[in-house]
Amino acid sequence: MVEQRLDSVFHALADGTRRGMLAKLAVEEHSVTALAAPFAMSLAAASKHIKVLEEAGLVSRRVEGRTHVVTLEARRLGEADEWLRRYQHFWTQRLDALERELRKPEPATPRKTKSRRKK
Repeated sequence: MVEQRLDSVFHALADGTRRGMLAKLAVEEHSVTALAAPFAMSLAAASKHIKVLEEAGLVSRRVEGRTHVVTLEARRLGEADEWLRRYQHFWTQRLDALERELRKPEPATPRKTKSRRKK
């Protein structure tokens, strides 16, 4: 069950438009029209993106009159972050090893001397 939720979260996050919408929603809730505006897309296209975000549990939508208002639901992002943190130690070790290698002094190489040929 948790793996399915993570699959849907990462699928939703795989699209730049949806990540952009989430970034706006992290500041404040928006109408579907406001979320669609920066992407120059139709309301139908924006609604499809929002539907994917809803199915992943990343946003919720409520209707106020004729306006659909979308709100960020950060709990699922927290679950994804928790999953990613499992690998933080792995990457930290790899990056630390890379840093150690890069900081090692280069071995001194013998200077080549020009050989003098007799003519």
